[in-house]
Amino acid sequence: MHTQSAAQHDTPSAVEQAVVPPIQPRKPWRVRTVEALPDFRLRVRFMDGSEGTVALGAMIHSTGAGVFAALRDPSLFAQVRVEHGAVCWPGGLDLAPDAMHAQIRQIGEWVL
Repeated sequence: MHTQSAAQHDTPSAVEQAVVPPIQPRKPWRVRTVEALPDFRLRVRFMDGSEGTVALGAMIHSTGAGVFAALRDPSLFAQVRVEHGAVCWPGGLDLAPDAMHAQIRQIGEWVL
């Protein structure tokens, strides 16, 4: 005997429909876009529309730069991208988007 299964639909359950306000999957501090600028700076825009700059020059040229010293190479610095709402570079380098968002909302720039 052949059995048939009922098709499942992706409709919200009664509990999901009752959540007020609706659940927003995007955190306001997640980065939407990033652009490399001269002098080891970035222009970032967040999900909530906030935008500003991140100044990395002093940090990446300091003796305590650690893994971020690799970003002294302008070609690597230019490979900046957004992954899962965070600013990232090849090699697993990334910046904390929540801390960046807080500083940019407060003063328009995050200086590291």
